[in-house]
Amino acid sequence: MNKKKINAKLKGNMAFEMNLDGHTFITDASKDIGGNDFGPRPKQLLLAGLIGCTGIDIMSILRKMKVELDDFNIEVETNNTEEHPKVYENIHLTFKFKGKDLPRKKIERAVYLSQEKYCGVTAMLEKATPVTYNIIYEE
Repeated sequence: MNKKKINAKLKGNMAFEMNLDGHTFITDASKDIGGNDFGPRPKQLLLAGLIGCTGIDIMSILRKMKVELDDFNIEVETNNTEEHPKVYENIHLTFKFKGKDLPRKKIERAVYLSQEKYCGVTAMLEKATPVTYNIIYEE
């Protein structure tokens, strides 16, 4: 078991400074609810973590498959529920691959493996809300 421990230090008002494996960042609330907007909202970091997790998986798999890309982008869209606690109703990922003569079957396999087998963030979030995706190819 790989135990993780993170410490958050109040930096004033609603901002917290954290250090993750030597990387320091701040989370904060928006100004409209009393924060200072010194950093991203914690719930949005869940989405950033999802993008990072699946993106790393996909690039690792594609490198093993010797797939070369000109560019790769991931977008995430979601809606909040209206009632508290406001949670994400659903999460949709769009994977955009750019390149000439892209091997679509390999790319689709890499995305599938990430979403269905390897990405721990997807697996955790799917316990709370549907996570769907689509793939877009660009020349």
